[in-house]
Amino acid sequence: MFQALHETVEYIKRKTNNYAPEIGIVLGTGLGGLVNDIQIEHQLMYANIPNFPISTLEFHSGKLIFGQLNGKKVVAMQGRLHYYEGYSMQQITFPIRVMKVLGIAHLFVSNAAGSLNSEFKKGDLMVINDHINLQPESPLRGSNDTDMGPRFPDMSQPYNRKLIHSAIKIAKEHNITCHQGVYIAVTGPNLETKAEYNYLRIIGGDAVGMSTVPEVIVANHMSIPVFAISVLTDEGFPEVLQPVSLEEILKTAKAAEPKMTKILSQLISTI
Repeated sequence: MFQALHETVEYIKRKTNNYAPEIGIVLGTGLGGLVNDIQIEHQLMYANIPNFPISTLEFHSGKLIFGQLNGKKVVAMQGRLHYYEGYSMQQITFPIRVMKVLGIAHLFVSNAAGSLNSEFKKGDLMVINDHINLQPESPLRGSNDTDMGPRFPDMSQPYNRKLIHSAIKIAKEHNITCHQGVYIAVTGPNLETKAEYNYLRIIGGDAVGMSTVPEVIVANHMSIPVFAISVLTDEGFPEVLQPVSLEEILKTAKAAEPKMTKILSQLISTI
């Protein structure tokens, strides 16, 4: 890991003239439009970066973008990686470690998720204030490098409370419906059955998705404050459950994207 990390970081520094980002951003399914607000200075395709996994999804761009957003130097992943694509948890979270070594001091994560809470409707936003991990493996499994983080990192506050408070305030100022809730991470790529949606709600979930938690675990391992937000693209309410297609999910994410972009952009300016 250390050798691969060193090789990747050195390549990126060479290609970006030692660009030192302050903030890392992971853009989820259908939410890549935030890059339109970035004054782009450098772009690198994942495929050209040594040791970097390549997104296999046709709707994920697979670019690492460096530039300015509201006066802050950022690095954004336009297209994230998922366990269901066949990668290990260590591969999925490798970009987070790269961003940390490049210099980020905060991590912002977005995703598309299904609502489990009947009060949270399709098209709403949800700031994640906690999570339940039902994915089968931790990205910290294996030997631990104490230079990266402790063997047993604390997860009592995985999402930064100050950033959550600021985001909710920004949403209210702009009349954006934005909830707070618990995100449950599952393996995917299939969506859930009625019984599974019911179970996920019973155990405390407000939304369900197939990403985010591995990145958040590694960020906490490396002492990076995290903010995460979901666009709720479908409703997993067992009593009225309807089939949903990828096209519908992407359409809903696209429609909600300007609201999410406004919150993230303004939130980043407060740091």
